[in-house]
Amino acid sequence: MNIVGLIVEYNPLHNGHAYHFKEAKRLAGAEAAVAVMSGDFLQRGEPAIVDKWARTEMALYLGADLVLELPVAYAVQPAEWFAHGAVSLLAATGLVTHLCFGSEAGALEALQPLAERLADESAALKAAVAEELATGASYPAAFAAAAARTCAGPGMDAAAARALLMQPNNSLGLHYLIALRRLGSGIAPLTVRREAAGYHDAAPASAAIASATAVRALLLAGSGGVEAARPYVPPQTAAILAREFAAGRGPVTWNSFAPQLFHRLLLASPEELAAHPEMTEGLEYRIKKALTRIEEPSVDELLKLLKTKRYTHTKLQRTLLHVLLQHDRAALSPEALAAGPGYLRVLGFSDAGRDLLKRMKRTASLPVVTRAAGRNDPQLDLDLRASAVYGNAMPRRAAENLLRDYRQPPIRL
Repeated sequence: MNIVGLIVEYNPLHNGHAYHFKEAKRLAGAEAAVAVMSGDFLQRGEPAIVDKWARTEMALYLGADLVLELPVAYAVQPAEWFAHGAVSLLAATGLVTHLCFGSEAGALEALQPLAERLADESAALKAAVAEELATGASYPAAFAAAAARTCAGPGMDAAAARALLMQPNNSLGLHYLIALRRLGSGIAPLTVRREAAGYHDAAPASAAIASATAVRALLLAGSGGVEAARPYVPPQTAAILAREFAAGRGPVTWNSFAPQLFHRLLLASPEELAAHPEMTEGLEYRIKKALTRIEEPSVDELLKLLKTKRYTHTKLQRTLLHVLLQHDRAALSPEALAAGPGYLRVLGFSDAGRDLLKRMKRTASLPVVTRAAGRNDPQLDLDLRASAVYGNAMPRRAAENLLRDYRQPPIRL
């Protein structure tokens, strides 16, 4: 039985995701699909527009049979560790036979040779990354340039490789392939070309397809809201968004967390800020200085003051998110992350997924968690804390959302 794995955020789930899902099942010849989904906070260091339970419903209505949560320890990391955590979960199910991801390249032949050469992170690659960073380049640009230099040779043009890796979905897909090789996984990779809308496109590119960035912009734009986004999302997504917004559980944006974030930043010393992940090269001092210059205490304004060529918007968002969630640098060190997730947390399942869940309890190499209460795990504790912080920033603060993770069973359609 072929079971395809998908690594998703669905922020929110849109028609492009629906196309990818359909193609993934077709290419894999899959009878079922398992989605590993980020929780309430995402890889680019931002909150999801609605919580993980609502987005789990979207995934189940789309056709996912089993939805697993990517622990926040991995969900808010750079591509290497995001991919390592997500691929580790798919491998740990003991069920998934294929992994299908979207890419601008649309062909594994363009990415596999790079993955083969980069899976063993050589001293030459590390040195090349350091050299590129010394020029003032951001880490993504430095990695792309260094990887291209390291892999250059017969049949591998450095300029072409660099251009390939500067595209966000290609870069993330490369890290999925690297993770599969490092884990020695037998999961077969597949890729679907990203169609119609680019990852960062701020406006819809067609009558039916828009990037998640563009869909969120429509949802947040004045009176348009869900109705403005409706042409670009499946009907069930629109209905769930409308329900969540009406209930005061969304939309959630970075500025929803401004009071909590500024509280932490103002109280913390530079030394305390430096204890958080991704707080590098004196960024803690730049943050403290920015606080004295800020005119409007909003996260958007703070990010504008902090942004440089070296510090990308994404890196800054992740750094601030680590501060908001009080993540400790040592607890999320490369050595700690390399050990992989400690559990398989089930967020939801379909009727067919119930049978998968029964099978997974026999085949899984990690504990299967369907209820968080009473389980002692450092990564799960970070998840519970993150969900509580998220619930506290919803437009309508309600007691039932603060500790929902302790009581909520998996969503079942």
